[in-house]
Amino acid sequence: MTDSKRVIGVLGGMGPEATILFMQKVVQAVQASDDADHVPLIVDNNTQVPSRIKALIEGTGVDPAPTLAGMAKHLETAGARALVMPCNTAHNYQAQIRNAVGIPFLSMVDLTAEHIASIAPGTRVGILASPAVRMTGIYQNPLSARELKTVYSRDEDRILSSIKALKVSAHDALARENVHLAAAELESEGCEVLLVGCTEFSLLADDLKQRFRIVDSLDVLVEAAVSFSLSTAAHGAAQNLTSVGDQRP
Repeated sequence: MTDSKRVIGVLGGMGPEATILFMQKVVQAVQASDDADHVPLIVDNNTQVPSRIKALIEGTGVDPAPTLAGMAKHLETAGARALVMPCNTAHNYQAQIRNAVGIPFLSMVDLTAEHIASIAPGTRVGILASPAVRMTGIYQNPLSARELKTVYSRDEDRILSSIKALKVSAHDALARENVHLAAAELESEGCEVLLVGCTEFSLLADDLKQRFRIVDSLDVLVEAAVSFSLSTAAHGAAQNLTSVGDQRP
């Protein structure tokens, strides 16, 4: 591992294509002339993390928290200096992840809420995300704390079926159409900003950006990870990111 850049540990596999997309975006975010210029990543692409849908929505699944905490410990032991997790719903377990390690966890949720508050204060934010995000208040709480109102799609069955379809194929035409319909619905309800709060939806965020004002949580996480890694002195931008994304009790 290079000494000039801090290693980022990635709790991945939720889903695997979203994890790969995160890695691609990290590579694209760095102006590099050599391999060594890039951000070093240790990726646990664990596709066996218990289903967040079954645990949080259906109430029939195994608790994912112990698996996520174990992944975090292994990444820290392997040399990670900070952790990220490109799955919004799994942030319901971020407290357990933080408690398992002694390194910062850059919270995609907290960082995204802070970003939206900075670019669109006091606005109505439409949430494109799993119903579990609404049920657990993953985004509602940090956005409300920043005086932002959250609005969700009324057709949660359509949203959930789209997520499941995109896990099978990121090119599923019906799922893509349904996400666009949900975005149009939120915009019609006065939402000035639409938050892509599901990394399966990040797979089609570029298409959404052509029609709507989109903030993709995955993009926010990429920026935070790159900034942390390249700020080797543990000051400046990286320190600021940690203060937002690693808020411990």
